[in-house]
Amino acid sequence: MAKPKNDLEDAAETTNALNPIVGLNREELVAAVATMLRSSARRPMKTARHAMNYGSEVVEIIRGNSEREAHPKDRRFMDPAWKTNPIYRRILQSFLAGEAEVGEWIADMDLGEMDEARARFVSGMIIDTAAPTNTLLGNPTALKKVIDTGGTSLMRGLKNAYNDMRTNQGLPSQVDKRPFEVGVNLATSEGAVVYKTEIVELIQYKPQTAEVYKIPLLIIPPQINKFYANDLSPDKSVVQWLTKQGFQLFCVSWRNPQAENAHWGLTDYIDELIKVTDAIQAITRSKKINLCGACSGGITTTTLASKLISQNDDRVNAITLEVCVLDPQPTDSDVGSLVSERGIEMARKRSKEKGILEGASLARSFAWLRPNDLIWSYVINNYLLGEDPPPFDILFWNADHTNLSAQLHSDYLDIYKLKPFTKPGEEEFAGHLLDTSKITVDTMIVAGVRDHITPWKACYRTTQILGSDNIEFVLSNSGHIQSLLNPPGNPKSKYYRGDKTPADVDEWMRGAQEFEGSWWTYWFEWLGERSGEKKNAPRKLGNKAHPVIEAAPGSYVFD
Repeated sequence: MAKPKNDLEDAAETTNALNPIVGLNREELVAAVATMLRSSARRPMKTARHAMNYGSEVVEIIRGNSEREAHPKDRRFMDPAWKTNPIYRRILQSFLAGEAEVGEWIADMDLGEMDEARARFVSGMIIDTAAPTNTLLGNPTALKKVIDTGGTSLMRGLKNAYNDMRTNQGLPSQVDKRPFEVGVNLATSEGAVVYKTEIVELIQYKPQTAEVYKIPLLIIPPQINKFYANDLSPDKSVVQWLTKQGFQLFCVSWRNPQAENAHWGLTDYIDELIKVTDAIQAITRSKKINLCGACSGGITTTTLASKLISQNDDRVNAITLEVCVLDPQPTDSDVGSLVSERGIEMARKRSKEKGILEGASLARSFAWLRPNDLIWSYVINNYLLGEDPPPFDILFWNADHTNLSAQLHSDYLDIYKLKPFTKPGEEEFAGHLLDTSKITVDTMIVAGVRDHITPWKACYRTTQILGSDNIEFVLSNSGHIQSLLNPPGNPKSKYYRGDKTPADVDEWMRGAQEFEGSWWTYWFEWLGERSGEKKNAPRKLGNKAHPVIEAAPGSYVFD
């Protein structure tokens, strides 16, 4: 019997990601298809052989001699009809046979490593689209629903499709937004905006303990999402948990840029954050500040630390980087192979023409990274079954799109092209010579085993980029956002960490220990040791120089 795989072994084989900041470029997809067709034309006998193999297997399937079955975890084929109904069983087996034969055909085409990766991604998208479950006649569950409801499920599905065409740019809705309202049942932690500019609002949260740590913590969220992922429902609110542990907590809320803000670049964001930390120092009277940044917010956080150090400013005390990749590489995944210099420049040109990279465009890119989970499953649920999507706070936040200014988008694209984080002191970035080797403060890096956006092994590379001798790498057992919103109490939670961070990630993996529970518990302990002594909690928010402007969650979150 084969030994069961653990989370780490499984993740090492199933990583599949592409940072959507570059996006899915039509031209690159067409080029990948063209490469497949050229290779096929040069090797017609191989193509013919695979076509004959498929034809022969279909004959055996029709005769009832096939043993092919869907993966037991493939939710598309859970209906008993796929096993018991002879017609549907043959449809399924023919689909699976075609999927397998296409994979063997690509492997047999003698493509280069990058071209093969591109071909697999494109062919996967085509095959997923052609799944029989995506059609009414090919989906036994949907057909039963039509009969059982007297056709009303079909009418509801048509209505849902019409609404998505009208209001969701043609993508199937992933969430029922009706139960949620920011400031009412989301982002409800008590606090106030104590500093505000045209780019940023700084929120200070009210302490929930009589004493607080002297060194404050600043959360720097991604510019491509709204900040309140940190303050969803109270049970999974990072803000609630941190303030209950006695941390003085501040959080940035970015303004959603429009076309007239196209010139806002990373230099502007970093300069704003320096002013933000000035305000925090004045309010808390602390010379030191701890930083926490997730995803692209981690890029911003690291750049901020580098710029402060370049100015001989040592205010940064410790850093937490969550699901953040500083050195993206095409080999991180099959999908990453679609990132080319040409694609980067085309993405840069498109956002420059519009002044922004639209949030809806980012959402489409995210969705097409995992089309079965993020597109076709909702097509089946919303349209074929006529069901409403689920009400889920994380999905509501995920659908609350924001834009990237053209200049910031361009700066982020330079991370792919110039690799500034891997060239200490060589590249001008955000108004200074970026040098991460000089970031020597204690750092915790957090990644997710099943992260399809920032692969955990890519996150691990940051352990070799920073100059700190005290780096912790923690691996949560969830996906991108679920790894971060992981409060104590979930019986399924676990995480991995090791005593060292060697250059070889596989060596780290062999030495990593598994721990039950949420990694938050360990983080609170780690952060507390780096937050100074305790003092009496402040009786009011802000100070004379930085008075309360308005209550949390502020105004920019509604833009």
